[in-house]
Amino acid sequence: MDKVNNPSLLIQYLNYHQLDSVFSQETQKKMTLHRIVKGETLCTRGDTLNHMYFLVKGKIKIYTISPEGKTRIVRFKKPIAIIGDIEFIKKNKVIYTVEAASDGYLIGVSYEQIRNKEENRVTFVKFLLEIMTHKFFTESQTSSLNILYSVEVRLASYLLSISSDEEGSLFHQEMRTSNLTELADLIGTSYRHLNRVIQKLDEEGVIERRKGAIYVTNLNLLRERAEGNIYE
Repeated sequence: MDKVNNPSLLIQYLNYHQLDSVFSQETQKKMTLHRIVKGETLCTRGDTLNHMYFLVKGKIKIYTISPEGKTRIVRFKKPIAIIGDIEFIKKNKVIYTVEAASDGYLIGVSYEQIRNKEENRVTFVKFLLEIMTHKFFTESQTSSLNILYSVEVRLASYLLSISSDEEGSLFHQEMRTSNLTELADLIGTSYRHLNRVIQKLDEEGVIERRKGAIYVTNLNLLRERAEGNIYE
């Protein structure tokens, strides 16, 4: 992530997401704005963080890696999502790998600043408690429900999650044929089963597979198949 020297944009995002009412003026002056790029790894399981980051624009993908090296999607998150809150509270290393699912911005603030100026402020503690409660609930729900949903729902949800208003319905690198084994791992299925589902959605006019890539041809049908999008 690249640091952006744009105080007015930083203040704009603080105000828009009402973070100006959560943090003291002193801490707001210590915050930094960072630009993230789609596909960029923001932190990896086992890393040590010394900052808390707030997603104020864009989308992030959160996933875990098994001892066998297989990846499994945990969730996609939009603003306002926090990276490093659990690590701050428990003082442990990063639990999940986080990747930018689109271009966007993060606001960062050091753990040291939070401990010195915010840790005992009621507004911050209440805000952090609400965020973490929601996070634990949604992630536990996702983990338990993913197994119950069909591969078709999981694939449709994933395709929906990696789309964006700016990009329309075209999927590039992540949906190239060469990456389907990785995608099968991410949504918890086999390569063969995934191929069968892709062929079915192709035949039904939801997606189209051509030139080594997958295109969404009917976004409304895709939303129906995603059943509300289990990953968001």
